[in-house]
Amino acid sequence: MGRAFEYRKATKFKRWNAMSKTFTRIGKQIAMAVKAGGPLPENNTRLRILVQNAKGAQMPKANIESAIKKAAEKDQGNFEEVTYEGYGPYGVAIVVDTATDNTNRTVANVRSYFNKYNGSFGSQGSVTFMFETKALFRITNKNYVIEDIELELIDAGLEEVDLDLETNELVIITDFNDFGKMQTALEALQCEIQSSDIQRFPTVYKEITAEQEEAVYKLIDKLEEDEDVNHVYHNIKVG
Repeated sequence: MGRAFEYRKATKFKRWNAMSKTFTRIGKQIAMAVKAGGPLPENNTRLRILVQNAKGAQMPKANIESAIKKAAEKDQGNFEEVTYEGYGPYGVAIVVDTATDNTNRTVANVRSYFNKYNGSFGSQGSVTFMFETKALFRITNKNYVIEDIELELIDAGLEEVDLDLETNELVIITDFNDFGKMQTALEALQCEIQSSDIQRFPTVYKEITAEQEEAVYKLIDKLEEDEDVNHVYHNIKVG
């Protein structure tokens, strides 16, 4: 198995498992996309991708349209993407990506979680150097031959492709700078994209015991519960 499966196993995306939290996250992303590029998906690539992700997450059409309409209103507040970082118990590196309309609230909350669960809230750049940023796509598997997909997508920057047996989706990874190129290539092949996102992958891993891992996940779970948090990444080595 490749990095895509190590990544899926190593991270516990409980926010994606809670449908209401998923919709909240996508709604914030839609708001930012509309503010940056307008409310028309056909003229706003980022918004078109988010609408696609929303449908893949089974977000009702009415909710999607409402989020776009609300974001286009002049009195709609602005969300800002902010990354926080630090160390959890036993020296595990943790990166927290957020989308917030109140950075003072968010930084205070994130710092309090690190302190409460025996972590150390860090300064900018203290641990992000141990992660690389990649684009990750999930497409419906239509009995594709992986070797054929690799040949079709190599020029679009393909780095890795794996089959997720649980969802019957192909997980495709490329450098984040090739996000648009890969999106275009997948659309040209008429692939059914279920979701696409920018993710962080650890390049340096921390090996800890199962008992220690349980303590670290208390911090990770608390961070993921926060409404301002989009993603939590760590570098625990998976057995």
